[in-house]
Amino acid sequence: MDRTLSLLTEGYAWLPNRMRDSTDSVVRTRLLGKPVLAVRGPEAVRFFYDEGNVHRHGAIPAPVLDTLFGQGAVHTLDGDAHRTRKELFLPLLDPGRVADLAEHVAATWDEAARSWSERPRVVLFDEAGVVLTRGVCRWAGLPAEAVDAEPLARDLIAMVDGFATPGPRHLRARRARARQEARMTRLIEDVRSGKVTAPAGSVLERVARHHDVPEAPLDAGTAAVELLNVLRPTAAVSWFVAFSAHALHRWPAHRERLRAGDGAFATAFAHEVRRFYPFAPFLGGRTVKELTWHGESVPAGGMLLLDVYGQNHDEKLWGDPYTFRPERFLERPADPDELIPQGGGDPATGHRCPGERVTVGLLESLAVRLARLEYTVPEQDLRISLRRVPTRPRSGFAVTGVRVP
Repeated sequence: MDRTLSLLTEGYAWLPNRMRDSTDSVVRTRLLGKPVLAVRGPEAVRFFYDEGNVHRHGAIPAPVLDTLFGQGAVHTLDGDAHRTRKELFLPLLDPGRVADLAEHVAATWDEAARSWSERPRVVLFDEAGVVLTRGVCRWAGLPAEAVDAEPLARDLIAMVDGFATPGPRHLRARRARARQEARMTRLIEDVRSGKVTAPAGSVLERVARHHDVPEAPLDAGTAAVELLNVLRPTAAVSWFVAFSAHALHRWPAHRERLRAGDGAFATAFAHEVRRFYPFAPFLGGRTVKELTWHGESVPAGGMLLLDVYGQNHDEKLWGDPYTFRPERFLERPADPDELIPQGGGDPATGHRCPGERVTVGLLESLAVRLARLEYTVPEQDLRISLRRVPTRPRSGFAVTGVRVP
């Protein structure tokens, strides 16, 4: 039976609901008319990221490409083509560059927070999107005159918010992507023509000059897609900022260790936010041959899904998965094949999101700032629906009476 409709109605619970009846953490079903094998667990992560089993080319549905990633993005490539394109991103994400981005965003946050005290009500999800966008644009070397952070932030958030749903959110996401791809294409062309100077070694310069093949740089449209694939995931950290505020509201005892500047605890808190709160429900790839996992099979040309939300809440791995407990990551380090909110495998050679380090680094910094910020949480709808993908607190987490220490 095709389960596309139930996926749209059940959201994050769709795969976990079906895994509940499986003793081997494997499910066979159909989506969009295609046979699907869904798997879960550290072994399954290694199976899923084996390029001999799964390709990404042709696997990502067009509606997702047209909103979240962009046509021709690194996410659609395999093998040497994928590794060559990924070389564009990896040097930007070494620890020094990540720390530099975190400093840019932290300075932007501090600047914005001072203005929040003058406003009667602030929605942290919305404000975080603007802060993150403004900070990453400065870090990436985009000229200030070419960037209006607030509308750009709205478009970047819309791209993420509408990728997994039909209807108005999806249409907003398509329009946002088309608008920003056109703007970033013009910016790339201006850099190449000399009309705009990109700072040496900046993201903007690297993207504008990147070659997949020695003979020619990326076409300007594809370069714009990849520039947005630096800006968009950074803006998407606003989801985790809202979740962090939600966690500190529900479990305020964690504030003291964050306020004290306990770096190890800040890292553990960032990992637990990413594990506990829902973001990506699953990841998918196209099977390149008939695959069998724990007695269930899927033919070549079918789909292999990795149950991200289910694995991050698997009792076999976490013991108490529905308890928010950052200390679990102080007791033992995060295993990259167990904790997979942004995919699994090796980011240097595989499809694990290279921006994961950025997400963790930004959350470490912003969680501390959130814990130190004083505010009142008024009556509002803080429910987080598992049917909405991607989900977030319904109110966006509004605060009043902001006071900067």
